[in-house]
Amino acid sequence: MARRSKGRPVDGIVLLHKCEGISSNKALQQAKGIYFAQKAGHTGALDPLATGMLPICFGEATKFTQFLLDTDKTYVVRAKLGERTTTSDSDGEVVETRPVNVDKATIEAAVESFLGESDQYPSMYSALKYQGQPLYKYAREGIEVPRKCRKINVFSLTLDEYDAEREEIQMTAHVSKGTYIRTIVDDLGEQLGCGAHVIMLHRSKVGHYPSEKMVTIEQLEEKLNQAKSEGLEPSTYIDQLLLPMDSALVDLPTVEISAQQGIAFSHGQVVVCGSVPDGVVKVLANGQFIGIGERNADGHLKAKRALATHQ
Repeated sequence: MARRSKGRPVDGIVLLHKCEGISSNKALQQAKGIYFAQKAGHTGALDPLATGMLPICFGEATKFTQFLLDTDKTYVVRAKLGERTTTSDSDGEVVETRPVNVDKATIEAAVESFLGESDQYPSMYSALKYQGQPLYKYAREGIEVPRKCRKINVFSLTLDEYDAEREEIQMTAHVSKGTYIRTIVDDLGEQLGCGAHVIMLHRSKVGHYPSEKMVTIEQLEEKLNQAKSEGLEPSTYIDQLLLPMDSALVDLPTVEISAQQGIAFSHGQVVVCGSVPDGVVKVLANGQFIGIGERNADGHLKAKRALATHQ
């Protein structure tokens, strides 16, 4: 007997504004529960300390989470100078204190040195895995494990404020995927000779998604309760907040095919159509998004990820 999926079929993306103090997985489960969705996944974890944009993909949208994982991000970060911690943020223990003998010009020069491509070693307190376990689990046990450096790109990093009295700075960072802001702050503190750690981190953008589209768990619950009080289906208001699945794919070239070709595409058949660009493409059948594809050796279109809802 086939096992029934718990929840309802929901397809789309909601830009959740994660609050401070909870894990990204808990935020995901809260959103999934409110939508009573059969399937959901997030697109890049935020630390419990961090707030801001956490795109949640429901249903068929989970097939395209990698595109949001791979896109660039924008953060606002506040750091405390003069103190270095075990985790490079305020959730860790202070392991070193040093006097702060810097001025704004010195900080700005140091900040500018982080621009462009570089190699970065992930923090031992990251969620990256080593032999199946997250690095932070090893770190909590005092175990240091090998980590591979990764290529990152800091597109922009600006000093927005220097509070000399509090010995705090605030910056805005636009960075490539996989960049650890905590590591940048820790490295900046070492470059300034005083140490530093993150005390506030807010992700304001993921790819092209604007911050104005974010909604909190409280706002979702309010919409849900409003529908119930009016005797309407619970999904009446919250589904209006969902963004289309292909909103995660705006940077991909588009290939348009007929409705009949779309059926063939969705069943894994190669489609002979006009010119198919190199790389991954977004596929529309009769104007409707049906998945992503790529060109095969013969120059024809083959499916890479097709929507089950179109089959």
